[in-house]
Amino acid sequence: MASGPTLITPYGSSLVDLVTRPEERAPLVAEAMRLPSLQLSDRSVHDLELLAVGAFSPLDRFMGRADYERVLAEMRLARGTLWPMPIALPVGTDVDVRLDSRIALRNARNEILAILRVEEAFDYDVDAEARAVVGKADVRHPLVAEMASWGRVYVSGPLQVLALPRYYDFAELRLTPAQVRARLREMGCSSVVAFQTRNPLHRSHEELTKRAARQVGGALLVHPAVGLTRPGDVDHYTRVRTYMALVKHHYDARRTLLSLLPLAMRMAGPREALWHALIRRNYGASHFIVGRDHAGPGKDSAGRPFYGPYEAQELVARHAEETGVQVVPFREMVGERGFVAT
Repeated sequence: MASGPTLITPYGSSLVDLVTRPEERAPLVAEAMRLPSLQLSDRSVHDLELLAVGAFSPLDRFMGRADYERVLAEMRLARGTLWPMPIALPVGTDVDVRLDSRIALRNARNEILAILRVEEAFDYDVDAEARAVVGKADVRHPLVAEMASWGRVYVSGPLQVLALPRYYDFAELRLTPAQVRARLREMGCSSVVAFQTRNPLHRSHEELTKRAARQVGGALLVHPAVGLTRPGDVDHYTRVRTYMALVKHHYDARRTLLSLLPLAMRMAGPREALWHALIRRNYGASHFIVGRDHAGPGKDSAGRPFYGPYEAQELVARHAEETGVQVVPFREMVGERGFVAT
């Protein structure tokens, strides 16, 4: 392991690594070619990638029934570990899934990504999950609307990841938790504040992130979500170019790291903010910026906001001792031209 400052440990003490070693890959790929296949949605591909590289540590698979049900009810895994978001793999009725069978997981281009051995298959209630995760079964919420198209069975079991998704854009910025941690150690900082964003940054965001880095006396991890975000958001190609220009010209390069997170957001407000904090701990962050209405999807069918403006900050702060991640709250900051950072 590279020398350097002591970063916060990954959540659960170590990073999960599900990627098969190169010398084991060829025979498994040959086996996968003969197995029944499940073509994953883009959301499930992103979840698989983050499971594989340890961003979702301590999870090492898509959730089984015991973890799933306790996460919905109590925001905890079956063994008691705090975890607010179900990470499950839906399967449609057209897929022949049998217990103890092995299935090949493929992406939309039919590329083989992993082999899953089916240990569990269980039905779930869409409305019950929606109410637990986002607060209500309201189809104005983008996740709830999407869930209507999911398969009605979740499957779980050990994963052997044969290949991570291939990206042809910003490859140098797509860093795994282990790679981010190595870069942060090179910077010589043990305190790291992470900033989650799915939007272009404006002047007020620049100021609040710089203040946060000064406040913790450490490094700033600019960690935008570039998987699935809210429908209608600015595309990630445009956003990432703005992040690159800002980091290059307006931040201290010795204390700032830009890395892209292939996260499929749920837009689940408080639960999502807590989940984001745990993910950033796996990337080495000891502090996490939570803004006003963090991961909020807008207004519900009655025209009311899904979440209160500071519910997310309050939930993350309430669990800070257990997560080990301190919240850096920002309410509103008016910029030079009247823009409001939230």
